[in-house]
Amino acid sequence: MSHRETVDDYIRRFGERVGVTFDPLNEQGYCEITRGSARVRVNVLEEHGVLLFLAPLMKVPERNRLEFYRKLLELSFLATSDAAFAIDKKTEVAYLRIFRRLEGIDFDEFEDLLHTIALVADEWDDKLRDQFGA
Repeated sequence: MSHRETVDDYIRRFGERVGVTFDPLNEQGYCEITRGSARVRVNVLEEHGVLLFLAPLMKVPERNRLEFYRKLLELSFLATSDAAFAIDKKTEVAYLRIFRRLEGIDFDEFEDLLHTIALVADEWDDKLRDQFGA
């Protein structure tokens, strides 16, 4: 079974566990899973051998950027578990992200990483927007 097929199977199994049907990966190896207020993008980057989870949070604020960046770094220290905050230079969007090598990943780890990023993003997306504006 290819990495894409494996991740598709994990997405299907995760959906069964939470009682929701999720779309499989598209041709580009991408799908989106919504949990709470968090939208988690699941990306299989086979050419790099990586599974990438991305949860968009908000645009980088125009004002108080330094405070915003500092907050993200402080939260990334302990409050994000396996995840970390990142900023897309092109779009100026702040994300929560998790990278994991595809090799050797099992369903339990996939499910744990998906729960982790969804819970952390769900906790912090509204708090960051309230503190810094959207």
